[in-house]
Parts: sequence; structure tokens; C-alpha cells
Amino acid sequence: MQPSVVVVGSSNTDLVGRTPRIPVPGETVMGDDFSIHPGGKGANQAVAAARLGADVTFLANIGLDDFGDASVNGLLAEGIRTTYICRDEEYPSGVALIVVSDSGENSIAVIPGSNGQLMPFHVDDAAESIRKADVLLVQLETPLDTVAHALATAHGAGVMTVLNPAPAAELPDEVIAMIDYLTPNKTEAERLSGITISDSESAGEAGQALIERGARTVIVTLGDQGALLVTASHELHVHSPIVVSPVDTTAAGDAFNGALAVALARKDGIGDAMRFACSAGALSVTRLGAQPSLPRQEEVEAFVTL
Repeated sequence: MQPSVVVVGSSNTDLVGRTPRIPVPGETVMGDDFSIHPGGKGANQAVAAARLGADVTFLANIGLDDFGDASVNGLLAEGIRTTYICRDEEYPSGVALIVVSDSGENSIAVIPGSNGQLMPFHVDDAAESIRKADVLLVQLETPLDTVAHALATAHGAGVMTVLNPAPAAELPDEVIAMIDYLTPNKTEAERLSGITISDSESAGEAGQALIERGARTVIVTLGDQGALLVTASHELHVHSPIVVSPVDTTAAGDAFNGALAVALARKDGIGDAMRFACSAGALSVTRLGAQPSLPRQEEVEAFVTL
């Protein structure tokens, strides 16, 4: 039986320009490539989980426009359940303006559009599916009230919850208390904990600060250094079994979170789940684009067993 994952979150269209380096404020840098890809943290994570073997239901609010049509058709092509996607006639679909440097780093500006209108009542429409899921996966590109309502719906039914706190934002303790797995990157962990992270030791301190605020498990993602698991009683630093040369880091965190949700849904041990997630994230940075970069199950499993 397939593991079931419900994703509540955003869908964007990514407008991607490639330049030799990221421009600083006030500077114009000439680029050499432009492309349009489906994106958005919620949709990316839903696609990642579907490609890695999960039965995925995606809840979102997407504009009734050409970008929205393309996004929904892409999700359907991935086998994702779109029953609870609302098409918004008033607000346009979200877009992300992305500049990718030759070194693979990126700079992103998101205009949320219809994503900002995803409301708690939309969650109520999908409540039965959330309560039956193995894992609920959420991010912060939609209103916090909606994210909190989704977490409360899952938490009250004993469904495992994963919150990827991206983009970085403040979280009330009552929201953190409903999270089984909190997965910040370095920047997000610093903002949530107030602790500057310079190495795995300080990442552990940031994780412990979040445990003290009520999170059950914190996984701080550390880019090419893997990820650090922090609980009240122990820490575990997991590296990816592969070393890669990054081409585009867009959606690496989404690949990680989608993979983690799948592994947790199928009841993998946490060490195996993190290795699976780290491998998915590493593979994704070797390709351009958000959803086009997300790996499939056989690719990731080939590296996890190394």
C-alpha cells in the first residue's frame, strides 16, 4: 500500500533567469538564459513526494489563469490528487522571480497572488483526507492561520506533521507544539531560535532551543553538509551518500522535505529517512529548475544504498 501524504501549500510559476552572478542592490547583470517552470514550495514538495512513491493529495488556491492551468495540468500529470485545489477568479496565480548564478546559488522574490487567499475553510473541505493521511506536510508561503489550522486538524487526529518553515517567519509556540518534525534550514533556524549558526554544534544549540519551545523533533538542513537531527535526548548528523557539483539549488529544500515525508509515511527509521532525504536534495541541485530537478524514487534509492 502506498504511503499517503497530504500537502497544504503554495503553487507558483517560476520565471528563471541565469546570470554569471547574483546582482547586488542597484546593479544590473546581463544574463544568458531564461526559462519558465512550475514551482511553489507546496507544489514542489507535492511533486517530490509523488515522484518518490507516495499517494499525494495537494490542497492549494490557484488563480484561474494560464499559469494556473499549466500548474494544475502539471500536477495531474504527476498523478497528484487535485480534488481540493480551488481556482481563484479574483487573484492571479503566484509567481516567483528567480535569478540563478553560474555557481548554482539563487536569489528569489515571490509574489504570492492567489496563494495568499488559501484560507482555513479550504482546509475544512479537505479535513477527512488530512485525518486519513500518514503525513501532513506544510510550509509558510500561505497564510499562517491556514497552516496552523491544517496542523491542528492533523495533530488532533494523530497524523504525523512536518512543517518546513520557509520562507523564514516567526512562529507562535502554540503552532510549534503541533509539529512532529520541524525542518528549518540554517537561516530559518537562526531566525526561529535567535542563535547564530556557524557549525553543527551551534546548529544543535538552535535545534535544542526549538525543542524547548515545543517541537518534538528538529531537523536543521545544512546544504552540502547534510542535515542535523535534534531531539530532547540526542542529536544525529547525517550526510548525503553522494557528493555533487551544484547547478541550481532552487527546490533542494523541497526535494528534502518531500522525501522526508515519504520516508516517514512508510515508517522508515529516522536515520534512513534522513539519508533518503539528503540524497534527494543532493540530486536536485544537479539540474536546472524547481520541479524539473526533482528526482524519482529509483534514482534516490540507487544512492541511499551506497
